[in-house]
Amino acid sequence: MLIDDIYQDTRARIAGLLTEPEAWARPVAACPGWSVRDVVAHMTAVAQDWGDGSLTGAPTDDETAEHVARFAGQDNARLLDTWSATSERLHRLSETAGFVPPLGDIACHEHDIRGAIDQPGARDAASVRWTADRLLTMLDTPVPLRVVTEDADYRSGPAEGHEIVLRTTRFESLRWCTGRRSPAQLARMDWSADPAPVLGHLCLFGPATDDVIE
Repeated sequence: MLIDDIYQDTRARIAGLLTEPEAWARPVAACPGWSVRDVVAHMTAVAQDWGDGSLTGAPTDDETAEHVARFAGQDNARLLDTWSATSERLHRLSETAGFVPPLGDIACHEHDIRGAIDQPGARDAASVRWTADRLLTMLDTPVPLRVVTEDADYRSGPAEGHEIVLRTTRFESLRWCTGRRSPAQLARMDWSADPAPVLGHLCLFGPATDDVIE
Protein backbone atom coordinates (compact mmCIF):
# COMPACT_ATOMS: atom_id res chain seq x y z
CA MET A 1 0.00 0.00 0.00
CA LEU A 2 1.39 3.40 -1.01
CA ILE A 3 2.14 5.97 1.70
CA ASP A 4 -0.19 8.44 -0.01
CA ASP A 5 -3.03 5.91 0.13
CA ILE A 6 -2.40 5.36 3.84
CA TYR A 7 -2.38 9.12 4.43
CA GLN A 8 -5.69 9.58 2.59
CA ASP A 9 -7.30 6.67 4.46
CA THR A 10 -6.08 8.01 7.81
CA ARG A 11 -7.37 11.52 7.08
CA ALA A 12 -10.77 10.14 6.12
CA ARG A 13 -10.88 7.99 9.26
CA ILE A 14 -10.11 11.02 11.46
CA ALA A 15 -12.78 13.11 9.73
CA GLY A 16 -15.26 10.29 10.36
CA LEU A 17 -14.62 10.59 14.09
CA LEU A 18 -15.71 14.23 14.15
CA THR A 19 -19.41 14.05 13.33
CA GLU A 20 -20.60 15.39 16.69
CA PRO A 21 -20.10 19.15 17.33
CA GLU A 22 -19.17 18.65 20.97
CA ALA A 23 -16.21 16.45 19.99
CA TRP A 24 -14.33 19.44 18.57
CA ALA A 25 -14.09 21.21 21.93
CA ARG A 26 -12.79 18.22 23.89
CA PRO A 27 -9.39 18.76 25.54
CA VAL A 28 -6.63 16.50 24.24
CA ALA A 29 -4.65 15.01 27.12
CA ALA A 30 -1.81 13.95 24.84
CA CYS A 31 -1.44 17.55 23.58
CA PRO A 32 -1.78 19.69 26.73
CA GLY A 33 -3.56 22.98 26.12
CA TRP A 34 -5.05 21.89 22.81
CA SER A 35 -8.60 20.95 21.89
CA VAL A 36 -9.53 18.47 19.20
CA ARG A 37 -10.12 21.43 16.89
CA ASP A 38 -6.60 22.69 17.57
CA VAL A 39 -5.20 19.30 16.57
CA VAL A 40 -7.19 19.33 13.32
CA ALA A 41 -5.99 22.87 12.58
CA HIS A 42 -2.39 21.75 13.17
CA MET A 43 -2.73 18.74 10.86
CA THR A 44 -4.27 20.93 8.15
CA ALA A 45 -1.50 23.51 8.42
CA VAL A 46 1.19 20.81 8.36
CA ALA A 47 -0.35 19.46 5.15
CA GLN A 48 -0.36 22.92 3.59
CA ASP A 49 3.21 23.75 4.60
CA TRP A 50 4.48 20.29 3.64
CA GLY A 51 2.99 20.66 0.19
CA ASP A 52 4.49 24.15 -0.17
CA GLY A 53 7.92 22.89 0.90
CA SER A 54 8.08 25.37 3.79
CA LEU A 55 8.03 22.51 6.32
CA THR A 56 10.24 19.47 5.91
CA GLY A 57 10.54 18.16 9.47
CA ALA A 58 9.01 18.42 12.91
CA PRO A 59 7.59 21.95 13.44
CA THR A 60 8.80 24.20 16.23
CA ASP A 61 6.59 25.36 19.10
CA ASP A 62 6.17 28.73 17.37
CA GLU A 63 5.15 27.01 14.15
CA THR A 64 2.58 24.82 15.85
CA ALA A 65 1.11 27.85 17.61
CA GLU A 66 0.77 29.55 14.22
CA HIS A 67 -0.90 26.42 12.84
CA VAL A 68 -3.67 26.71 15.41
CA ALA A 69 -4.07 30.45 14.88
CA ARG A 70 -4.14 30.14 11.08
CA PHE A 71 -7.66 28.70 11.03
CA ALA A 72 -9.15 30.53 13.98
CA GLY A 73 -11.79 32.16 11.78
CA GLN A 74 -12.97 29.00 10.02
CA ASP A 75 -15.90 26.95 11.23
CA ASN A 76 -15.34 23.25 11.78
CA ALA A 77 -16.93 22.07 8.52
CA ARG A 78 -14.86 24.51 6.49
CA LEU A 79 -11.70 23.45 8.30
CA LEU A 80 -12.34 19.84 7.31
CA ASP A 81 -12.99 20.96 3.73
CA THR A 82 -9.68 22.84 3.75
CA TRP A 83 -7.83 19.75 4.97
CA SER A 84 -9.59 17.60 2.37
CA ALA A 85 -8.64 19.99 -0.45
CA THR A 86 -5.06 20.15 0.80
CA SER A 87 -4.92 16.36 0.96
CA GLU A 88 -6.07 16.20 -2.66
CA ARG A 89 -3.16 18.47 -3.54
CA LEU A 90 -0.76 16.17 -1.69
CA HIS A 91 -2.24 13.24 -3.62
CA ARG A 92 -1.57 14.97 -6.96
CA LEU A 93 1.99 15.75 -5.89
CA SER A 94 2.42 12.11 -4.94
CA GLU A 95 1.27 10.98 -8.38
CA THR A 96 3.26 13.53 -10.38
CA ALA A 97 6.40 14.10 -8.34
CA GLY A 98 6.78 11.11 -6.03
CA PHE A 99 5.86 13.33 -3.09
CA VAL A 100 5.67 11.67 0.36
CA PRO A 101 2.90 13.16 2.56
CA PRO A 102 3.37 13.82 6.31
CA LEU A 103 1.83 10.51 7.39
CA GLY A 104 3.60 10.26 10.74
CA ASP A 105 1.99 13.48 11.96
CA ILE A 106 -1.58 12.35 11.43
CA ALA A 107 -0.88 8.75 12.44
CA CYS A 108 0.07 10.02 15.88
CA HIS A 109 -2.67 12.65 16.16
CA GLU A 110 -5.43 10.23 15.18
CA HIS A 111 -4.90 8.48 18.49
CA ASP A 112 -4.58 11.75 20.39
CA ILE A 113 -8.08 12.58 19.10
CA ARG A 114 -9.40 9.08 19.78
CA GLY A 115 -8.25 9.40 23.38
CA ALA A 116 -9.92 12.79 23.73
CA ILE A 117 -13.30 11.56 22.46
CA ASP A 118 -13.06 8.09 24.03
CA GLN A 119 -13.15 6.25 20.69
CA PRO A 120 -10.19 3.84 20.69
CA GLY A 121 -9.57 1.88 17.52
CA ALA A 122 -7.40 1.49 14.40
CA ARG A 123 -4.44 0.44 16.55
CA ASP A 124 -3.33 -2.05 13.90
CA ALA A 125 -3.89 0.37 11.01
CA ALA A 126 -1.30 0.66 8.26
CA SER A 127 -0.57 4.20 9.48
CA VAL A 128 0.44 2.85 12.90
CA ARG A 129 2.59 0.07 11.46
CA TRP A 130 4.39 2.37 8.99
CA THR A 131 5.03 5.16 11.49
CA ALA A 132 6.16 2.85 14.28
CA ASP A 133 8.61 1.22 11.89
CA ARG A 134 10.11 4.60 11.00
CA LEU A 135 10.34 5.69 14.63
CA LEU A 136 11.87 2.46 15.90
CA THR A 137 14.44 2.54 13.11
CA MET A 138 15.47 6.04 14.25
CA LEU A 139 16.21 5.04 17.85
CA ASP A 140 19.75 5.84 18.99
CA THR A 141 20.67 4.55 22.44
CA PRO A 142 23.97 4.63 24.37
CA VAL A 143 23.78 0.91 25.19
CA PRO A 144 22.49 -1.99 23.06
CA LEU A 145 18.68 -2.05 22.92
CA ARG A 146 16.44 -4.55 21.19
CA VAL A 147 12.77 -3.65 20.80
CA VAL A 148 10.57 -6.67 20.11
CA THR A 149 7.14 -5.94 18.61
CA GLU A 150 4.46 -8.37 17.51
CA ASP A 151 6.10 -8.87 14.10
CA ALA A 152 9.65 -7.52 14.13
CA ASP A 153 12.81 -6.82 16.12
CA TYR A 154 14.63 -3.48 16.13
CA ARG A 155 18.17 -2.97 17.39
CA SER A 156 19.88 0.28 18.31
CA GLY A 157 23.00 1.35 20.13
CA PRO A 158 26.51 -0.10 20.00
CA ALA A 159 27.15 -3.66 18.87
CA GLU A 160 29.00 -4.55 22.05
CA GLY A 161 27.67 -4.59 25.59
CA HIS A 162 24.82 -6.07 27.61
CA GLU A 163 21.64 -5.83 25.56
CA ILE A 164 18.44 -4.55 27.12
CA VAL A 165 15.26 -5.98 25.60
CA LEU A 166 11.88 -4.24 25.51
CA ARG A 167 8.80 -6.23 24.54
CA THR A 168 6.04 -3.99 23.24
CA THR A 169 3.69 -3.43 20.29
CA ARG A 170 3.80 -1.17 17.27
CA PHE A 171 0.93 0.89 18.66
CA GLU A 172 2.67 1.37 22.01
CA SER A 173 5.90 2.17 20.20
CA LEU A 174 4.13 4.90 18.24
CA ARG A 175 2.84 6.38 21.48
CA TRP A 176 6.00 6.31 23.56
CA CYS A 177 8.30 7.36 20.72
CA THR A 178 6.17 10.48 20.23
CA GLY A 179 6.08 11.39 23.91
CA ARG A 180 2.61 10.06 24.73
CA ARG A 181 3.86 8.22 27.79
CA SER A 182 5.22 9.63 31.05
CA PRO A 183 8.62 8.69 32.53
CA ALA A 184 6.81 6.46 35.02
CA GLN A 185 4.96 4.69 32.22
CA LEU A 186 8.17 4.22 30.27
CA ALA A 187 9.85 2.67 33.30
CA ARG A 188 6.93 0.26 33.79
CA MET A 189 7.16 -1.25 30.30
CA ASP A 190 8.21 -4.88 29.79
CA TRP A 191 11.98 -4.61 30.20
CA SER A 192 14.48 -7.46 30.49
CA ALA A 193 16.72 -5.38 32.76
CA ASP A 194 16.96 -1.97 34.42
CA PRO A 195 16.00 0.46 31.61
CA ALA A 196 17.64 3.51 33.22
CA PRO A 197 20.43 3.74 30.57
CA VAL A 198 17.94 4.08 27.70
CA LEU A 199 14.91 5.85 29.22
CA GLY A 200 16.15 9.28 28.19
CA HIS A 201 16.64 8.17 24.58
CA LEU A 202 13.22 6.72 23.70
CA CYS A 203 11.13 9.76 22.81
CA LEU A 204 11.35 11.90 19.72
CA PHE A 205 9.21 14.42 21.65
CA GLY A 206 8.42 14.54 25.35
CA PRO A 207 7.97 12.41 27.40
CA ALA A 208 4.56 13.40 28.76
CA THR A 209 4.48 15.14 32.13
CA ASP A 210 1.59 13.00 33.39
CA ASP A 211 0.47 9.47 32.60
CA VAL A 212 -1.47 9.21 29.34
CA ILE A 213 -4.15 6.54 29.72
CA GLU A 214 -5.61 5.10 26.53
